[in-house]
Amino acid sequence: MNHPAHPQDVADQPRHGMKVERGITVTMRDGVRISLCVYRPDAQGKYPTLFAASPYQYEMDDVPAYPLFLWRETGPVEWYIEQGYAYVHADVRGSGQSEGEFSFMGKPEQEDYLELIAWILRQDWCNGRIGGIGQSYYAMAQWLMATYAPPGLACIIPYDGLVDQYRCSNYHGGIFCSYRSVWYTSLRADNQHRPAGKKGRAPMRFDLVGAITEHTLDDEFWRERSPYWRLDKIKCPVLSIGHWGKMGLHLRGNIVGYEQLKSPKKLVVTGARNTFEAHHMFDQVDFHRKECLPFYDLHLKGANNAFMDAAPVKVFVRGANVWRSEEEWPPARAKMTPFYLRRGPSGSVTSLNDGALSTQAPSPDEPATSYTYPDWEWVNGVVVTGPDGRPDFTKRVLTFTTAPLGADLEVTGPIVLKLFASSTAIDTQFIVKLSDQNPQDDAARKSGAQPAHTPVSKGWLKASHREKDLQRSTEMRPFYTHANPQPLTPGEIYQFDIEVLPVSYVFKKGHRIRLEIVNGDSPITDGVFNHPYHPTQMGTDTIHHDAVHASCILLPVIAS
Repeated sequence: MNHPAHPQDVADQPRHGMKVERGITVTMRDGVRISLCVYRPDAQGKYPTLFAASPYQYEMDDVPAYPLFLWRETGPVEWYIEQGYAYVHADVRGSGQSEGEFSFMGKPEQEDYLELIAWILRQDWCNGRIGGIGQSYYAMAQWLMATYAPPGLACIIPYDGLVDQYRCSNYHGGIFCSYRSVWYTSLRADNQHRPAGKKGRAPMRFDLVGAITEHTLDDEFWRERSPYWRLDKIKCPVLSIGHWGKMGLHLRGNIVGYEQLKSPKKLVVTGARNTFEAHHMFDQVDFHRKECLPFYDLHLKGANNAFMDAAPVKVFVRGANVWRSEEEWPPARAKMTPFYLRRGPSGSVTSLNDGALSTQAPSPDEPATSYTYPDWEWVNGVVVTGPDGRPDFTKRVLTFTTAPLGADLEVTGPIVLKLFASSTAIDTQFIVKLSDQNPQDDAARKSGAQPAHTPVSKGWLKASHREKDLQRSTEMRPFYTHANPQPLTPGEIYQFDIEVLPVSYVFKKGHRIRLEIVNGDSPITDGVFNHPYHPTQMGTDTIHHDAVHASCILLPVIAS
């Protein structure tokens, strides 16, 4: 449990030694024994307790907190003990040293959380106040346990934690994402494999991969495991911490979760650009000292630190690279500004169409933009190989790009793409990306080199899943039922309102805003959060952008 020294740790000299009790078992209502590890100060007294639950095996807690080990998501355990906290890390049923069958956050696992919280309360070293802790799986578990409002659970900090298993991870916009299937294969191997032929736990028999591919709609399987539908039941204070770079997994959950809560709440969204930066951040003592410890101290120790009196929202503004506090989310002062898809060309990028993006609405007779798929040049999803052998991300997708910006432009809040489209197929899908395109000199442009760009946000929608839940949809966030897929009528024009994930980003003067649209993505551009290209995806899609069908992306612009 050792952590690298940090110059700022001088003020955090250990006040307590640490006592470690591994292999404690707690018997559940059905006789299953859950195994856990207790870390606590090696001194008499009652301590507030941090509770973490995951299938990542507490026996691996001594693995160094490096980005290499992405499942190492406990935070700095020993440091919290030094601050006067106990820490309980449980292997969820069917994982690690716990008995029972793993169910990926099914109802039995959720009931275990409650029994474990009740067990912690009975221990003579607990002061009666428990806080949730941990990243990703641990964070999703926190959301779930809090929906039951169990006695003793005084607060949670879901760091990097989705609230909707269907929409946030497994079927983005109704489109199958392969991430969780790969995750489960690795999880089973980590639990079962040991060096030199030794054996870990018994095999995890639950067929999660089969369940994901079978449950293509948002049915009870997903809703049982999704706290979104019960967020109004949470009573304890919540500090929701998300990251702009975790678009394919947790970002939406941290923001939507915050918005839907009725309990005392705060939201922090960091500038972590990807999974590795988000994980590294959670391993750092300095981050916990600044962002988490004051919240825990207030709600678990009763510290008079006025933490909840400060502005409820703090976001990292990318592009400007500064932190800023907000009094509400989304910011009320943001003006939803339409940027219309236009014919072009922009002359700035090589793509299927090189369309334009403009605040000026299109004319009545502006021609539409079509493309046929699959494209003969696609080699890894929709990415092609450039003349130098390197991947080219934009050459064979649709792009719509602004002229160089005359001044810095801040976009902060939710985004909606209003897209008028038709297809020759009975179904299609839209994977859209918003990017910051860097300036490029004339020589580089003439050579055929693509301009550098920074991905800013993404959105997804399967066309047959266009049925909205009218009670949950808003102008700023369309919400689809994903329960009643309907085929398209080939050639008919439909309006698709596509949720593009929220951002806080400053597009600099001279840069361009670029929108990309295509029916697939790639492991090269989207990593493990990609969407495999299905062999039935064949046809021609047409994007309409005339005065009657004025396709546009609505950006929440903050006046300078």
